[in-house]
Amino acid sequence: MTPKNNILIGIIVALVVVASYNVDANPVDFVQGLPNIAIVVEEMLVVEPKYVPTALWAMFETVQMAFIGTIVGVAIALPLSMLAARNLNSKYIYAPIRALLAAIRTFPSILWAILFVIMVGLGPFAGVLAIIMYTIGFVAKLQYEAIETIDSDPMDAVSSIGISKWQLIRYVVIPESASHLLSQMLYMFDYNVRQTSILGLVGAGGIGFYIINYIKFFEYGKAAIFMLVVLVVVLIIDWISVKIRDKFIIKSQHGMEVTAKNT
Repeated sequence: MTPKNNILIGIIVALVVVASYNVDANPVDFVQGLPNIAIVVEEMLVVEPKYVPTALWAMFETVQMAFIGTIVGVAIALPLSMLAARNLNSKYIYAPIRALLAAIRTFPSILWAILFVIMVGLGPFAGVLAIIMYTIGFVAKLQYEAIETIDSDPMDAVSSIGISKWQLIRYVVIPESASHLLSQMLYMFDYNVRQTSILGLVGAGGIGFYIINYIKFFEYGKAAIFMLVVLVVVLIIDWISVKIRDKFIIKSQHGMEVTAKNT
């Protein structure tokens, strides 16, 4: 390593030490707390199978919430991402749209859930609305960044024949960024399933409602059943996502590479 790299590493280590001190990060407390984890794990191993049907139904509700929130959120985020892309609009259009999206992303989904619980009351609907808002802010940002990376040559070529902006978006922008959008949808659905699992903390429905309540009353064995169901469903979703990516995203990218080599 060069002296310059050593200095940089030293600065980073010093910043970590200072930040750890400011947040009261004490390794001794961590080591002393390890026996408590063993107690919790021991209690969680006392499984009560009679709660499995309830856990499965609650997880089904969670997946439905995540699915609706993801689809509706992406549907709203897509046109917003078009308006926020710098290569499609003037700064008078994309700047305020980006500011709006930044404001939406400022609040995590659990804070949106608190707001919507106040508005519409306890239950899954508040959770769905919270997921929609977070999905809009997150997907719109990723998508307008993907749109801005589109090769300008096909856009310039199509624009030179006098087509409208809508036609440009329909025939160039959307096809070129479709694989990115599909990848973002899969990621957001996966994320939203996990996130919905904790929205029950504020009464926004889903399996998290049961997990939080059982943990609150130190019933770790019951909570373990629900957490195990979440784990299994998340693994299944991960497997399905991999299959979809292999079939639609990776295959299309390989096809583009083959076409480029042949030309």
